[in-house]
Amino acid sequence: MAKTVAETIRQITKKHLDSGKGFVIGQCLTAVGWVQNTIPKQKKGIIELPMTDTAGMGTAVGASIVGSRPIIVLRFQSFLWLNSSPLVMHAAKAKEIFGYGAPVFVRAIASEANQGQGPLHGNNYHSPFIHMPGLKVCAPITPNEYKIVWKKYIKDKDPYLVSEHRSSYKSELEIKNIYENKAKITIFAISSARFTALDAIKLLKKDNIKCNLINVLWLSPFKLSKKDYNFLKKSKKGIVIDASFTDCGITSTIAYKLMQKTKISVTALGLENRSSGTSKKTENGTPSANKIYKTIKKIVNN
Repeated sequence: MAKTVAETIRQITKKHLDSGKGFVIGQCLTAVGWVQNTIPKQKKGIIELPMTDTAGMGTAVGASIVGSRPIIVLRFQSFLWLNSSPLVMHAAKAKEIFGYGAPVFVRAIASEANQGQGPLHGNNYHSPFIHMPGLKVCAPITPNEYKIVWKKYIKDKDPYLVSEHRSSYKSELEIKNIYENKAKITIFAISSARFTALDAIKLLKKDNIKCNLINVLWLSPFKLSKKDYNFLKKSKKGIVIDASFTDCGITSTIAYKLMQKTKISVTALGLENRSSGTSKKTENGTPSANKIYKTIKKIVNN
């Protein structure tokens, strides 16, 4: 029987804790829900923090420096802003400058701002962290992708920022790349936008608009295969979609890199440049299937 993303994370975590090679640290880990059922229900290896939004990362980074492999859980990605200094100013620089690794595993959990999270705890904030050399940033949303990330991490000495999304936790789906010889556009989808992109592709197919779909797992370092570039060139148009803000974000960065590499026009689509509210009218979440559909139709028709 296939496992969900949440079950996969919980299984990986339990095995890691039981091995004695690391621990999990964070706030409210053993509260109702056990972080969306991603934390194993045990005492061994779990460290509950007091209600401070800033102390956890320094503790986790320090432990990673002296030989442990800690997992720190940030229940909302908004907490990245408060926890970032030890991560980017020490862990990310440690190997290059000081000669030792700081392999901390950061689970940063994004939430939709259109599900009551509002302007503070909603949205996705992985974009600023691709700016820092030495920090590996990824956005897995399938069970197998999470396993791939963990296997790479456990053999690595670099810190990992793992951008998770709550919308993926109950999913068992493995999303494969789609290559169409007569595609009119190539979609590069990240995080929760991969789910809405799939729905948009179904809508576009009804209008006889075939699309390539490239699933972007690794944000930094960002790499694509020769095949991915070739299909972008064949389609002659591209779009990068994510659940983060477009301005100065990962969508704009990847779109720029793709255009530099292929000379093909690539559009960036993310959140609107405004804070989300808590009402339906003021929400600002992952680009919907309908928004992606309308944006791609406009690109293709022009």
